[in-house]
Amino acid sequence: MKRSILLSATAIVALTAAACHTAPPATQTSETTYSPAPQQSFVGPAGYAGPSGPAGPQGPIGQTGAAGYGTVGPAGAQGPAGSVGPQGATGATGAYGTVVTGARGPTGPMGPVGAQGAAGQTGAQGYSTVGPQGPAGPVGPVGAQGLVGQTGSQGATLVGPTGSVGDAGGAGSQGVSGEGGARGAVMAGNAGATGGTGAQGVQGPTGQTGAQGPVGAIASWTAYRDFTFDEGRVDIRASDRATASEIATYLSQNPSLQVALDGTTDSRRQNLSDGRVGAVRTALNEAGVPNYKIRQGAFIDPQFTHDGRVEVLISTQ
Repeated sequence: MKRSILLSATAIVALTAAACHTAPPATQTSETTYSPAPQQSFVGPAGYAGPSGPAGPQGPIGQTGAAGYGTVGPAGAQGPAGSVGPQGATGATGAYGTVVTGARGPTGPMGPVGAQGAAGQTGAQGYSTVGPQGPAGPVGPVGAQGLVGQTGSQGATLVGPTGSVGDAGGAGSQGVSGEGGARGAVMAGNAGATGGTGAQGVQGPTGQTGAQGPVGAIASWTAYRDFTFDEGRVDIRASDRATASEIATYLSQNPSLQVALDGTTDSRRQNLSDGRVGAVRTALNEAGVPNYKIRQGAFIDPQFTHDGRVEVLISTQ
């Protein structure tokens, strides 16, 4: 066995040397040269990978070394500025863009109420012009309460028809009857005599009527009612025809009040808004509201639009 292995090693060395050097052409001789058979290599399939071993313990973190010294070099010299190039030709002016109306800005805070000045004498009635709304003065003290006047006669009462009787609910389950108690003895007593009616007292004198208190005031225009119109129309709806009579009755009960008609809208629909305000004004006139008690314009906010509505406001101004 050792001899065979030694022979194979010798053959391998000879083959390696033959591969590395170019041998001269061999001279044919009658001797037969022995050439060992080349060895063949065989590689088997890869084996399965074994499981990973457990991780070793984490070693301690070493100390941080001291910070090194930083050195900032000097700033380099400023280079000279380059020459300015020639001015190019001015381009043609573009067409003007369209103007877009921006959104309405926020409403500013209300300023403080100024002190109420002394009331001047009433001048002659001039032409009415809607001026800016002045500051509201403080509310005056409440006057003394007058004596309560006599109660007026009772007016006629209007009783509506009786509503329909509702459906009867389902009957509940019958409970268990309790035991009957023992019957007690009954003995009725004699009815006493009816006492006589006392004489009616004398009617006391009627107290004096107290002084009329000051009329209340609505310092600023306040929304009261409104009229709604169909799209593109200026005639009042049938459901709003009674509103004009209601407003007229309320003004007759409160002579110090005036009304304002506000149908503010955007400029493209101004003619439609004016026609609707005119229709409401006509309806109020026909219901008994005089012209001098009616104003029209923008009384709340000129930027606030009433789409499809005319708002009726009241005030004592």
